[in-house]
Amino acid sequence: MPYYFLGDLYRNRELLVSLTKRDLKNRYLGSALGMVWAFLQPLVTILVVWFVFQVGFKAKPSAEGVPFSLWLVSAMVPWFFFSEAFASAANSILEQGNIVKKIVFRVSLLPIVKINSALTVHFFFIIVLAFISIVYGRYPSIYWLQVPYYLLSSLILLLGLSWISSSVIVFFRDLGQVIGVLIQIGFWATPVFWDASIMPVKYHFLLKLNPVYYLTEGYRNCFCHEVWFWHNWKWMSYFWCVNAVIFICGIICFRKLKPHFADVL
Repeated sequence: MPYYFLGDLYRNRELLVSLTKRDLKNRYLGSALGMVWAFLQPLVTILVVWFVFQVGFKAKPSAEGVPFSLWLVSAMVPWFFFSEAFASAANSILEQGNIVKKIVFRVSLLPIVKINSALTVHFFFIIVLAFISIVYGRYPSIYWLQVPYYLLSSLILLLGLSWISSSVIVFFRDLGQVIGVLIQIGFWATPVFWDASIMPVKYHFLLKLNPVYYLTEGYRNCFCHEVWFWHNWKWMSYFWCVNAVIFICGIICFRKLKPHFADVL
């Protein structure tokens, strides 16, 4: 079943690219700066956070000598990607209800279009993150080669979650609000702004139950800590088990509910 689904996506790759370009244009249609806002908004957020913590609170480097700004941004970048892609993909079918009802269309592509739009912006911020790292004297190293691994991990997690959420939200519209609340809770529950070391060691396993923490910490391991992804193989194994379950459940859920979309929209 996963092979059929992935094969279907590959066969429609040109349509997917076209829809992604259209989504990026339509999102900021009518604004003077257009698509620039997609990059400007998160960039301003990063600058504000940097100013508050680095200039205002004068945050000190970590025990490993990692500059606080680099440590912070290296986790904010994957978190922004995950939260933006998840929130927008969940509403993708509702936004395109007319297409779903009136046209023979690969509905499974709609959540992926939103993920691709967020991914385009994410590539830009990976470059920004690399630039910040170089500014602080941390030049490209072999550990940076892990970024594609963590990016792939993020995409598979997002695919599963988006297929589940985008199909269920058609029948339970309040799910959009629930996702918004969960993203807010997840932002503070995931060690993005704070260091997991402040918690007692016996509670660290609770943090690691959150698969997004694996991703944010992974980016930090690439740019800050210089740790290979297989270093904590138990955590990696847990993440991929959860990832596989969510991905397969997403495929099953979407295929079961898709025939009923037109009746509800």
